[in-house]
Amino acid sequence: MKRILKNGITIRAVTALALAAFGAVSGQAADADNGGIDVVQIRPNFYMIGGAGGNIGVQIGADGVVLVNAGTAAAADQVSAALKKLTPLPIRYIINTNAEADFVGGNGKLAKTGKTIFINLLGGGGLADATSNGGAAAILAHDSILQRMSAPTGKAAPFPTEDWPTEAFYPKRQTLRMNGEGIEVMHQPAAHSDADSFVFFRGSDVVAAGDILDTTRFPVIDLEHGGSIQGEIDALNKLIELTVAPTPFIYSGPGTYVIPGHGHVCEQMEVVDYRDMVVTIRDTIADMIKQGKTLGQIKEASPVKAYQTQYGSNTGPWTTDMFIEAVYKSLTTAKK
Repeated sequence: MKRILKNGITIRAVTALALAAFGAVSGQAADADNGGIDVVQIRPNFYMIGGAGGNIGVQIGADGVVLVNAGTAAAADQVSAALKKLTPLPIRYIINTNAEADFVGGNGKLAKTGKTIFINLLGGGGLADATSNGGAAAILAHDSILQRMSAPTGKAAPFPTEDWPTEAFYPKRQTLRMNGEGIEVMHQPAAHSDADSFVFFRGSDVVAAGDILDTTRFPVIDLEHGGSIQGEIDALNKLIELTVAPTPFIYSGPGTYVIPGHGHVCEQMEVVDYRDMVVTIRDTIADMIKQGKTLGQIKEASPVKAYQTQYGSNTGPWTTDMFIEAVYKSLTTAKK
């Protein structure tokens, strides 16, 4: 529910106006030498790199550079060049939010440009060399991501071994401390897929959401790899819980920033709007299913019509029809 201030103005509207006036995020379009890579400064020590596949989070400090995701393999050289313009410090960690090629394809190349924090283990052989990743930066991810990238025994792995996480964790939450702040990596089961995580930088107040949040389209529900509409909504609710709005002192600066898998940097109110959109569509399709409508009839009724202009597409790798079908199958499968 929106809270109303005097003269009928909502807190959400006032917040949006305040942030526009404050100039919360400074966009810095990279020069032509960066090959279409865009760098956006979010905090004094935190950046987002776009145009390299999935969005990349960049934390910089005395310990070195921590990346969230690595973009595509093809864009790795441009990303490396952009990082060198930001800092001479080496990459220490690459943290993956999911297992798609536009997020992990650059893992190996970028890790090799970095430097392990376990310098004392170099040349020790065996486990010591594995722990230090041969001197390269560490690649950290939930075990579900490693499983997706390495594939079951007997099948060709979809990614080369140099791209695989070198540190995989099993619990729902993994923590580390780099550059003077705590970092939480939180697994989100059965959301966009069965291999999704949030990365929360507690001091910088920035959350990297991966493909659970995509401001360029309806959320991709990868049913083949364990995704579900309810898991997507649960994950978005968790994301909202992690964020803080810039109230009551809305002119003093922005609240929590959220880096989506694709699209522009968001704040809490935008994540809430996105979640509400997904819930509305889920409920609409669920009601049509109760009425006995077929998938074809539901598509014909266009349950996403109110959001089609902003998020829909009739072409490309993820169309509106594909989204409706994924929601339908997720709901009907859950009933069985």
